Amino acid sequence: MSETARKAPSVPDPNRWRALAFISIAQLMVILDATIVNIALPSAQQDLGISDGNRQWVITAYALAFGGLLLFGGRIADLWGRKRAFVIGLVGFGAASALGGAATNEAMMYSSRALQGVFGALLAPAALSLLSVTFTDAKERARAFGVYSAISGAGGAVGLILGGVLTEYLDWRWTFFVNIPFAAIAAAGAYFVISEPEGGRNRSPLDIPGVILSALGLVALVYGFTRAESDGWRDSTTLGLFVASAVLLLAFVITEAKVKAPLLPLRVVTERNRGGAFLSFGLANIAIYGLFLFLTYYLQIVKGYSPIKTGFAFLPLVVGTMIGATQIGTRLTPRVPARLLMGPGFLVAAAGMFLLTQLEVGSSYAGLLLPTLLIVGIGLGTAFMPAMSVATHGVESRDAGAASAMVNTSQQLGGAIGTALLNTIAASAMASYITDHIATAATKPQQQLVQLQGMVHGYANAAWVAVGIVAGAAVIALALINIGRPKADSSTGEGPEAQVPVIAH
Repeated sequence: MSETARKAPSVPDPNRWRALAFISIAQLMVILDATIVNIALPSAQQDLGISDGNRQWVITAYALAFGGLLLFGGRIADLWGRKRAFVIGLVGFGAASALGGAATNEAMMYSSRALQGVFGALLAPAALSLLSVTFTDAKERARAFGVYSAISGAGGAVGLILGGVLTEYLDWRWTFFVNIPFAAIAAAGAYFVISEPEGGRNRSPLDIPGVILSALGLVALVYGFTRAESDGWRDSTTLGLFVASAVLLLAFVITEAKVKAPLLPLRVVTERNRGGAFLSFGLANIAIYGLFLFLTYYLQIVKGYSPIKTGFAFLPLVVGTMIGATQIGTRLTPRVPARLLMGPGFLVAAAGMFLLTQLEVGSSYAGLLLPTLLIVGIGLGTAFMPAMSVATHGVESRDAGAASAMVNTSQQLGGAIGTALLNTIAASAMASYITDHIATAATKPQQQLVQLQGMVHGYANAAWVAVGIVAGAAVIALALINIGRPKADSSTGEGPEAQVPVIAH
């Protein structure tokens, strides 16, 4: 980067706050889609005649396409330009959602979900990289990332609420159709409002070997965890997928270290602050996706909540995340080092998850679940806001898409791992509990109670693991992230402490 570029940072875009609104709409749509379909799946399965064995593909088709192509999508955004990739991703995602809503058979459903994943993999990195290059002032960047982080953290819970409302009062198809107005508004707004700095594209030739190796490696990894959840960790296909993933991803790293124009420049992930942010963010997502899974089952199966009541039960998580990201994280980020927000934030979330280790069949919502969700939301919102900012700090404009793709990859892999790992732990603990206690249940009601107690016992055991994982995220954040206060560092834009990237023109 030239000395002139260091001393003459870009003039702030006058439309940047309106741009944030449309970027946020797009991000909300992508995050919603990760959970909104889960609520509608039983109804869709019945209408389309999908078997129990095949219904997982409604979720898996999206996860494989999205997770496998994120790095490729980030590179395309750097190559084509983030605005163009953003708009194309929105239009494609909206069209794929229309196909899903109009599905008349399972093939149409699977195809629509895979297409949603493809365009989501283009859209998500473009959105975050646009945010990164648009907001360079420390205080404004904190506010913008606060909004974005709140949406990213709370969007999954909002998806459960919206999915319950649409399924119960309209039809499962509206969980797809609802994406169309989101996509249309965000695309129109992006076309007319969003701009990006000049000279920020990476026009190097596309790294085809890197694309193939990363896509196959990530697909094998995500599918491996999906198989582990359904068929067990010792299943030969599951083990084969993990081995294949390790070989492919190792080959990918070796390739990226040698090629002139890598798909993922290793400098993006080897810098200690960004590496710490990617790792801690991914670990936290392992726990949060497990939390969604267990509490959804607990509320519907154990407590007998309807889908819509279950969705609204997650509102405290949404409120807590909004408070943590927009009030705590945004206000303190310009004043304190990122690690002193991320570490304590993750520890607060771990404390909230610790409450779930006390879960029982008769636990009250107000007495246990409400404070759990609120505390977890505040902790994660506080931590996620600086985590996303640090994950893209100091990145050259030409690498913004790759860094943004890594944030989304951390989230996607965290979700896949969390769902499989914590579900396996819960199922094992549940089976052991039932085996030990079923002999004392003489009547059918007593046997049903043992089944419920075993289920809850499994969730509580998994919660202990989730606590340890989030605490580990806190340790990593405190140990690896040494970035200074952005307000103090942003004046020069130099050195490892610079949180605000300087965009060269």
